[in-house]
Amino acid sequence: MTNGKESNQPFLLPGAIFAKNGRYVITTVLGSCIAVCLWDPVKRVGGMNHYKLPLWNGDGLPSPKFGNIAITKLLEALLDMGCLQSSLKAKVFGGAAVIKSASGILNVGERNIQAARDLLGAEGIPIIASDVGGEQSRKVIFDTYEGSILMRKASPS
Repeated sequence: MTNGKESNQPFLLPGAIFAKNGRYVITTVLGSCIAVCLWDPVKRVGGMNHYKLPLWNGDGLPSPKFGNIAITKLLEALLDMGCLQSSLKAKVFGGAAVIKSASGILNVGERNIQAARDLLGAEGIPIIASDVGGEQSRKVIFDTYEGSILMRKASPS
């Protein structure tokens, strides 16, 4: 990080999680991946993850490139900062079928969407906004203080 602007505007790559006290504007770009944004409107703190696959099956290391690991680690980070789980709200983005032949059981995007819904539901965290599925990639910008999202879909091909 070379200046204050960069340090307060992280870009999230696949398999990454960002959650810190303070005001940050987090950006990511999604295809079939999912970004879960968790926000505590009482503490005005938030974080984001960016996962590629729905569930870690126990092989190898438990990486946040898997939804069940990424959501758990993001939740733990916010709880460690003093957020109450009962205050948290979720916003979920991504899960596109960017390759037109991706459908049915092999559709990673759809499985990623379902993983987010299932995991957040199991934790009792309501999804208050989402833009998921379809065939277009998305750019998501999350203000961790305001809890606001700017989202733009790629032009249809």
